Amino acid sequence: MTTSESTTAATALKPGPWALDTAHSSVGFTIRHLGIAKVRAGFTKFDTEFVVDEAGFATLGATIHLDSFDSGNADRDAHVRNADFLDVANRPTLTFRATGPVLIAEEFTVEGEATLGGITKPVTLEVEWGGVQEFGDSRHAGFSATGTIKRTDFGVGGPVPGMLSDAVKVELEIQLIEPK
Repeated sequence: MTTSESTTAATALKPGPWALDTAHSSVGFTIRHLGIAKVRAGFTKFDTEFVVDEAGFATLGATIHLDSFDSGNADRDAHVRNADFLDVANRPTLTFRATGPVLIAEEFTVEGEATLGGITKPVTLEVEWGGVQEFGDSRHAGFSATGTIKRTDFGVGGPVPGMLSDAVKVELEIQLIEPK
């Protein structure tokens, strides 16, 4: 079972598959450039798997479509998508799977594995529960998660001393829609 470190009691969610609210979710990251400034970017196309069982544990997973890389700069985006960095022609997705069911709480840790181009590495996400809220004719749940990966562990960009940091801070804002 994945660890679930809580500051309060577990939060009950309706069992079943929760759908991603793409209009209110984002997958972003921050990386240092030249050691002096942070560059922020993200991905505009991603899918999630979030299924709650009868005991209140969630199975978690995500797929990020790397060709949706967006930094707000078309030239940089094209360069990052090519073989020098993400190589989306040969590695179209990055996937994440929690290594076990997770009990949702105010704050919790998700241990999982990220896979890019046949390379799988452990990843830990620190998650903050945003709560559940009525929105229209459905209920939505919100989460914020952060973690850090090393881009060279996945063969992204190779060593670029002084230009790009190896550490990439991942920042997720996820909103899910309760099953009917």
